Amino acid sequence: MKVEHLAIWTRDLEGMRNFYTHYFNASSGSGYYNHSKEFRSYFLSFEGECRLELMQMPTVTNNRNDYRKHYSGIAHFAFKVGSRERVDQITEMLQHDGFEIISPGRMTGDGYYESAVYDPEKNRIEIVA
Repeated sequence: MKVEHLAIWTRDLEGMRNFYTHYFNASSGSGYYNHSKEFRSYFLSFEGECRLELMQMPTVTNNRNDYRKHYSGIAHFAFKVGSRERVDQITEMLQHDGFEIISPGRMTGDGYYESAVYDPEKNRIEIVA
């Protein structure tokens, strides 16, 4: 078995699409629109086989949880970028562009070199070597 895709409800579909294509080299499929539900989405593909689906629909409410705390649901997802240097480069670029850094590059107890950041809608992302 393999993970085929993850899906995220978003308030800013184009902004989130631009974030993942710019910083994580995602390729975006053409947008999908269901007129009856006012549902819009994009599938983003990354190197490898897993994809990310970004979805937007006016009837989906905002999450009221404090994004700085963990809650039931997706805790984070990780992008493997190949090297410690690349982890640091992407993290520095994100910080320079005003995104909140949770933690800079460091070795973790489970053997990863990783940093952690928030995407534009406060989903936790790990960037790992």
